[in-house]
Formats: sequence, structure tokens, C-alpha cells
Amino acid sequence: MKILKLISLVFCLFSHTLLAEESTCYGTTSKGRLEKGIELPSSGENFVAYSTVARLAGRVYVHSQVNSIIVNAYKSLEAEQPNKVFKYAETGFKEGGQFKPHKTHRNGLSVDFMTPVLAESGQSVHLPTHPLNKFGYDIEFDSKGQYEEYEIDYVALAAHIVALHKEAVAQGVDLWRVIFDPKLQPELFKTSYGTYLKKHIQFSEKRSWVRHDEHYHVDFDISCKD
Repeated sequence: MKILKLISLVFCLFSHTLLAEESTCYGTTSKGRLEKGIELPSSGENFVAYSTVARLAGRVYVHSQVNSIIVNAYKSLEAEQPNKVFKYAETGFKEGGQFKPHKTHRNGLSVDFMTPVLAESGQSVHLPTHPLNKFGYDIEFDSKGQYEEYEIDYVALAAHIVALHKEAVAQGVDLWRVIFDPKLQPELFKTSYGTYLKKHIQFSEKRSWVRHDEHYHVDFDISCKD
């Protein structure tokens, strides 16, 4: 019995050590790597992952502090935007490195989030992500932010970016940039979060090599080793 208790104690201490471990990032988002990456939770009260298959393939790992920022931001949105739901997408591998087809996502500091949408009823819903639409990355919104029966929820999108920034700052870091289709950005600034976004967030000013309308890319500003 004493042996079992001892084993249990050792296991608990070992588990606590693993949970307490912090990631180390190296280099840049486009030329770097990651040590001890953390797998984002599969879901929460107001968010889900974009694909179970992708999780099994190990494509949802981030720097430990990025994980903390994302989870805490979602938590704050439960109170601030209780009727909104969110979905995250591609992040990176546990040890970072090249992450095809992305040019970045190599050191645990880059995260894609699927664009929040409204159904025809006006209800916040998840953008559909499955193999037939390349897990959402094949979706194309028109100039009015419409795709089939879905409409971009600019309020939810703006609220999420603000929540990420506030949580990052609370943890002593920042957001480096947000990549979202420049032609759709003006709608973000029309929301109640517009003033905050203009003051604190560096948005992409030119269209990226992919459009970034069905998802928005966030790079976190956390110090990495060379």
C-alpha cells in the first residue's frame, strides 16, 4: 500500500513538472523552431479546434505562453461576448520547423483563427471546416463578407483580436501583427472595438500570398533565442 502511495506521489509530481514546463522558441516565425511546444485544447465553452484529423497529425502546437494567452482570451470572451463562438485553425508542430504549406508558423508564435461568422438567423456559428474545403482554407468570402449562407461576424472577430492583445499585454508581451484581408479590414474599424484596434494592432496593409479572408493570422511578440 505504501509503495502504491509513493508511486502515486511520484506520478503527481512528475505530471506537475510536465505541466509547469515552459516552451523555448528560436529564431523567427519564418525561420525558427520550438522546444516543448504545447498542444492547444481541443475545445472550450466558446471555442473548438478546426479539425480532429489535424490534431492527430500534430498541427496544433504553440509556445506555452501563446497557449496561455489564447485560452485566457477565450475565457474573457465568455463574459464579454457570451453569445459568440470561435474556432482556431493551423498553429505548428511540437518542435516547430517547416510547416507546409505555410511560410511561417515555425517557432510556435504564429496562429491561424477561422473567421467568426453569423448564420442567416443572425446566430454566431462555426465556419464549416472539413477535408472537402481543405479544412476551411478553400472558402472565399465576397467583398461584402458573404459566403453561401454565412456572413463575417466583424464584432466577434474584433472582440477576439482585442482580447488576445489585452491578455498578451497582461502577460508582459504583445501581438506583433495580424494578417487579414486589407479589403475587409474597414468593417472591423466600424465596430465598437475600432478605436482600440487602430491604436494597438498592426494589421497587414497589403494582401498576403494567400488572401486571409476565411481566416486571420496572428503573430505573437515573444522573445526568442537566436
